[in-house]
Amino acid sequence: MSLLEKYSQAVDSLDESTMNECFHDNFKFTNYSQGVTISKSELISWVMSGDVKREKVRTLYENEEIGVEHSFVTFSDGSKQAVRGFFTFKDGKIYTAETGATDILD
Repeated sequence: MSLLEKYSQAVDSLDESTMNECFHDNFKFTNYSQGVTISKSELISWVMSGDVKREKVRTLYENEEIGVEHSFVTFSDGSKQAVRGFFTFKDGKIYTAETGATDILD
């Protein structure tokens, strides 16, 4: 199983232990749509809150150094986005993640 597949399954099943295994201790997540950068623990807390529901997740590209993923995300406030994530890997873990998102209007 690839690193992005492992991460994706952990997020979708709210598996905190596996998320901790997937992310490097110095992990940083940059969310450009909100203009914030958060740490490993902050991202895991956000995911565990249930605010994020991902659908139609697909890995567009992955090798030993980077990964690219696309998904449709619904947030607890009802807003929806198409999200592309770009990941860098270090020491076999996800080292950085950044997203670009487009709002989906119903």
